[in-house]
Amino acid sequence: MSKDKRLSITGHLIEIRQRLTVSVIVLVITVIVAFVFYEKIFDFLIAPAGNIPLIYTEMTEMLSTTMKVSLAGGVVLAMPFFVYQFIMFVSPALTRREKKYVYIALPWIALMFAGGVAFAYFILLPPALNFLLNFGSDIASPQIKIGNYITIVTRLLIAVGIVFEIPVVITFLSRLGIVTPQWLSKKRKWAFLGAFILAAIITPTMDPINQALVAVPLVVLYEISILLSRLVYRSRAKAAASSASAPT
Repeated sequence: MSKDKRLSITGHLIEIRQRLTVSVIVLVITVIVAFVFYEKIFDFLIAPAGNIPLIYTEMTEMLSTTMKVSLAGGVVLAMPFFVYQFIMFVSPALTRREKKYVYIALPWIALMFAGGVAFAYFILLPPALNFLLNFGSDIASPQIKIGNYITIVTRLLIAVGIVFEIPVVITFLSRLGIVTPQWLSKKRKWAFLGAFILAAIITPTMDPINQALVAVPLVVLYEISILLSRLVYRSRAKAAASSASAPT
Protein backbone atom coordinates (compact mmCIF):
# COMPACT_ATOMS: atom_id res chain seq x y z
CA MET A 1 0.00 0.00 0.00
CA SER A 2 1.41 3.36 -1.01
CA LYS A 3 2.01 6.19 1.43
CA ASP A 4 -0.75 8.33 -0.13
CA LYS A 5 -3.30 5.53 0.31
CA ARG A 6 -2.26 5.02 3.94
CA LEU A 7 -2.66 8.75 4.59
CA SER A 8 -6.05 8.72 2.86
CA ILE A 9 -7.28 5.80 4.98
CA THR A 10 -5.94 7.43 8.14
CA GLY A 11 -7.68 10.67 7.26
CA HIS A 12 -10.99 8.88 6.74
CA LEU A 13 -10.65 7.05 10.05
CA ILE A 14 -9.91 10.31 11.86
CA GLU A 15 -12.94 11.94 10.21
CA ILE A 16 -15.16 8.98 11.19
CA ARG A 17 -13.96 9.21 14.79
CA GLN A 18 -14.62 12.95 14.91
CA ARG A 19 -18.10 12.65 13.44
CA LEU A 20 -18.98 9.74 15.72
CA THR A 21 -17.77 11.68 18.75
CA VAL A 22 -19.84 14.72 17.85
CA SER A 23 -22.86 12.50 17.11
CA VAL A 24 -22.59 10.80 20.51
CA ILE A 25 -22.40 14.20 22.24
CA VAL A 26 -25.51 15.37 20.37
CA LEU A 27 -27.29 12.11 21.22
CA VAL A 28 -26.53 12.55 24.93
CA ILE A 29 -27.94 16.08 24.79
CA THR A 30 -31.14 15.00 22.98
CA VAL A 31 -31.63 12.07 25.38
CA ILE A 32 -31.39 14.48 28.31
CA VAL A 33 -33.96 16.75 26.62
CA ALA A 34 -36.27 13.77 26.05
CA PHE A 35 -35.82 12.70 29.68
CA VAL A 36 -36.86 16.15 30.87
CA PHE A 37 -40.12 15.79 28.94
CA TYR A 38 -40.60 12.04 29.49
CA GLU A 39 -44.00 12.51 31.11
CA LYS A 40 -45.36 14.24 28.00
CA ILE A 41 -43.89 11.49 25.82
CA PHE A 42 -45.56 8.86 28.00
CA ASP A 43 -48.89 10.72 27.75
CA PHE A 44 -48.55 10.75 23.96
CA LEU A 45 -47.78 7.02 23.75
CA ILE A 46 -50.40 5.94 26.29
CA ALA A 47 -53.26 8.05 24.88
CA PRO A 48 -54.36 5.44 22.25
CA ALA A 49 -54.90 2.87 25.04
CA GLY A 50 -57.69 4.95 26.54
CA ASN A 51 -58.48 4.32 30.20
CA ILE A 52 -56.76 0.94 30.46
CA PRO A 53 -54.59 1.02 33.60
CA LEU A 54 -50.94 0.16 33.06
CA ILE A 55 -48.87 -1.49 35.78
CA TYR A 56 -45.28 -2.38 36.55
CA THR A 57 -44.30 -5.47 38.51
CA GLU A 58 -40.59 -4.90 39.08
CA MET A 59 -38.86 -2.22 41.11
CA THR A 60 -36.72 -1.05 38.21
CA GLU A 61 -39.26 -1.55 35.42
CA MET A 62 -40.61 2.01 35.40
CA LEU A 63 -37.11 3.48 35.50
CA SER A 64 -35.84 1.24 32.71
CA THR A 65 -38.92 1.97 30.59
CA THR A 66 -38.40 5.70 31.13
CA MET A 67 -34.80 5.40 29.99
CA LYS A 68 -35.88 3.44 26.89
CA VAL A 69 -38.43 6.12 26.02
CA SER A 70 -35.85 8.86 26.59
CA LEU A 71 -33.32 7.04 24.40
CA ALA A 72 -35.88 6.52 21.61
CA GLY A 73 -36.91 10.16 21.84
CA GLY A 74 -33.29 11.26 21.79
CA VAL A 75 -32.56 9.21 18.69
CA VAL A 76 -35.57 10.71 16.89
CA LEU A 77 -34.51 14.24 17.84
CA ALA A 78 -30.91 13.63 16.82
CA MET A 79 -31.74 11.82 13.56
CA PRO A 80 -31.51 14.95 11.33
CA PHE A 81 -28.02 15.59 12.72
CA PHE A 82 -27.01 11.95 12.13
CA VAL A 83 -28.21 12.15 8.53
CA TYR A 84 -26.33 15.41 8.05
CA GLN A 85 -23.10 13.89 9.39
CA PHE A 86 -23.48 10.86 7.11
CA ILE A 87 -24.08 13.03 4.05
CA MET A 88 -21.11 15.25 4.86
CA PHE A 89 -18.92 12.15 5.15
CA VAL A 90 -19.93 10.57 1.84
CA SER A 91 -20.42 13.81 -0.13
CA PRO A 92 -16.82 13.94 -1.46
CA ALA A 93 -17.46 10.63 -3.23
CA LEU A 94 -20.73 11.80 -4.82
CA THR A 95 -21.08 13.53 -8.15
CA ARG A 96 -22.79 16.92 -8.41
CA ARG A 97 -25.92 15.22 -9.80
CA GLU A 98 -26.02 12.67 -6.96
CA LYS A 99 -25.59 15.42 -4.36
CA LYS A 100 -28.53 17.28 -5.88
CA TYR A 101 -30.73 14.19 -5.61
CA VAL A 102 -29.69 13.62 -2.00
CA TYR A 103 -30.52 17.19 -1.00
CA ILE A 104 -33.89 16.95 -2.73
CA ALA A 105 -34.69 13.68 -0.94
CA LEU A 106 -33.82 14.90 2.57
CA PRO A 107 -37.02 16.85 3.36
CA TRP A 108 -39.14 14.10 1.83
CA ILE A 109 -37.46 11.52 4.06
CA ALA A 110 -38.52 13.50 7.14
CA LEU A 111 -42.03 14.13 5.81
CA MET A 112 -42.67 10.50 4.86
CA PHE A 113 -41.35 9.21 8.19
CA ALA A 114 -43.60 11.66 10.04
CA GLY A 115 -46.51 10.61 7.83
CA GLY A 116 -45.89 6.95 8.61
CA VAL A 117 -45.78 7.63 12.35
CA ALA A 118 -48.99 9.67 12.13
CA PHE A 119 -50.69 6.88 10.15
CA ALA A 120 -49.64 4.28 12.72
CA TYR A 121 -50.68 6.47 15.66
CA PHE A 122 -54.09 7.63 14.42
CA ILE A 123 -55.19 4.83 12.06
CA LEU A 124 -53.42 1.60 13.01
CA LEU A 125 -52.95 1.77 16.77
CA PRO A 126 -56.58 2.31 17.91
CA PRO A 127 -58.07 -0.84 16.29
CA ALA A 128 -54.97 -2.91 17.08
CA LEU A 129 -55.00 -1.94 20.76
CA ASN A 130 -58.77 -2.38 20.95
CA PHE A 131 -58.40 -5.93 19.65
CA LEU A 132 -55.50 -6.82 21.95
CA LEU A 133 -57.02 -5.28 25.08
CA ASN A 134 -60.54 -6.64 24.63
CA PHE A 135 -59.89 -10.08 23.19
CA GLY A 136 -60.77 -12.57 25.94
CA SER A 137 -61.64 -9.83 28.43
CA ASP A 138 -64.79 -11.76 29.37
CA ILE A 139 -62.54 -14.53 30.65
CA ALA A 140 -59.75 -12.53 32.30
CA SER A 141 -59.09 -8.89 33.14
CA PRO A 142 -56.12 -7.34 31.32
CA GLN A 143 -53.24 -6.09 33.44
CA ILE A 144 -50.80 -4.65 30.95
CA LYS A 145 -47.22 -3.98 31.98
CA ILE A 146 -46.01 -0.51 31.06
CA GLY A 147 -42.77 -1.88 29.61
CA ASN A 148 -44.57 -4.31 27.30
CA TYR A 149 -47.01 -1.65 26.11
CA ILE A 150 -44.34 0.97 25.38
CA THR A 151 -42.18 -1.57 23.52
CA ILE A 152 -45.03 -2.64 21.23
CA VAL A 153 -46.18 0.91 20.52
CA THR A 154 -42.73 2.39 19.84
CA ARG A 155 -41.69 -0.51 17.60
CA LEU A 156 -44.90 -0.17 15.61
CA LEU A 157 -44.54 3.60 15.18
CA ILE A 158 -40.90 3.38 14.08
CA ALA A 159 -41.47 0.39 11.77
CA VAL A 160 -44.37 2.01 9.94
CA GLY A 161 -42.43 5.28 9.71
CA ILE A 162 -39.54 3.44 8.05
CA VAL A 163 -41.66 1.53 5.51
CA PHE A 164 -43.31 4.80 4.47
CA GLU A 165 -39.91 5.75 3.04
CA ILE A 166 -40.45 3.33 0.13
CA PRO A 167 -41.49 6.00 -2.42
CA VAL A 168 -38.54 8.22 -1.50
CA VAL A 169 -36.04 5.37 -1.80
CA ILE A 170 -37.43 4.10 -5.11
CA THR A 171 -37.58 7.59 -6.59
CA PHE A 172 -33.96 8.20 -5.56
CA LEU A 173 -32.87 4.89 -7.10
CA SER A 174 -34.79 5.76 -10.28
CA ARG A 175 -32.99 9.09 -10.54
CA LEU A 176 -29.69 7.23 -10.31
CA GLY A 177 -30.85 4.80 -12.98
CA ILE A 178 -30.62 1.76 -10.69
CA VAL A 179 -34.30 0.75 -11.04
CA THR A 180 -36.79 1.32 -13.85
CA PRO A 181 -40.61 1.50 -13.84
CA GLN A 182 -40.70 -1.55 -16.10
CA TRP A 183 -38.69 -3.58 -13.61
CA LEU A 184 -40.87 -2.38 -10.74
CA SER A 185 -44.02 -3.33 -12.65
CA LYS A 186 -42.68 -6.84 -13.32
CA LYS A 187 -41.99 -7.28 -9.59
CA ARG A 188 -45.48 -6.07 -8.60
CA LYS A 189 -46.86 -9.45 -7.49
CA TRP A 190 -43.80 -10.10 -5.33
CA ALA A 191 -44.08 -6.63 -3.87
CA PHE A 192 -47.72 -7.27 -2.97
CA LEU A 193 -46.79 -10.57 -1.34
CA GLY A 194 -43.97 -8.86 0.53
CA ALA A 195 -46.38 -6.14 1.69
CA PHE A 196 -48.63 -8.68 3.41
CA ILE A 197 -45.67 -10.55 4.89
CA LEU A 198 -44.22 -7.29 6.19
CA ALA A 199 -47.63 -6.30 7.56
CA ALA A 200 -47.82 -9.60 9.45
CA ILE A 201 -44.41 -8.87 10.98
CA ILE A 202 -45.14 -5.23 11.86
CA THR A 203 -48.63 -5.52 13.33
CA PRO A 204 -48.81 -6.76 16.92
CA THR A 205 -52.03 -8.70 16.21
CA MET A 206 -52.70 -11.79 14.12
CA ASP A 207 -56.14 -10.77 12.84
CA PRO A 208 -56.37 -10.06 9.09
CA ILE A 209 -58.16 -6.73 9.52
CA ASN A 210 -55.28 -5.01 11.33
CA GLN A 211 -52.77 -6.61 9.00
CA ALA A 212 -54.72 -5.29 6.01
CA LEU A 213 -54.57 -1.80 7.54
CA VAL A 214 -50.80 -1.99 7.05
CA ALA A 215 -50.61 -4.08 3.88
CA VAL A 216 -53.01 -1.97 1.78
CA PRO A 217 -51.09 1.31 2.37
CA LEU A 218 -47.86 -0.52 1.51
CA VAL A 219 -49.36 -1.64 -1.78
CA VAL A 220 -50.54 1.91 -2.46
CA LEU A 221 -47.06 3.25 -1.65
CA TYR A 222 -45.53 0.77 -4.09
CA GLU A 223 -47.91 1.86 -6.85
CA ILE A 224 -47.07 5.51 -6.09
CA SER A 225 -43.40 4.57 -6.34
CA ILE A 226 -43.94 3.11 -9.82
CA LEU A 227 -45.74 6.29 -10.87
CA LEU A 228 -42.93 8.47 -9.51
CA SER A 229 -40.35 6.31 -11.27
CA ARG A 230 -42.21 6.78 -14.57
CA LEU A 231 -42.25 10.54 -14.04
CA VAL A 232 -38.50 10.50 -13.39
CA TYR A 233 -37.74 8.60 -16.59
CA ARG A 234 -40.22 10.70 -18.58
CA SER A 235 -38.56 13.94 -17.46
CA ARG A 236 -35.16 12.43 -18.20
CA ALA A 237 -36.28 11.50 -21.72
CA LYS A 238 -37.63 15.01 -22.34
CA ALA A 239 -34.37 16.54 -21.12
CA ALA A 240 -32.35 14.25 -23.41
CA ALA A 241 -34.58 15.07 -26.37
CA SER A 242 -34.33 18.82 -25.79
CA SER A 243 -30.55 18.68 -25.48
CA ALA A 244 -30.29 16.59 -28.63
CA SER A 245 -32.44 19.03 -30.61
CA ALA A 246 -30.59 22.10 -29.33
CA PRO A 247 -28.42 23.80 -31.97
CA THR A 248 -24.69 23.21 -31.65
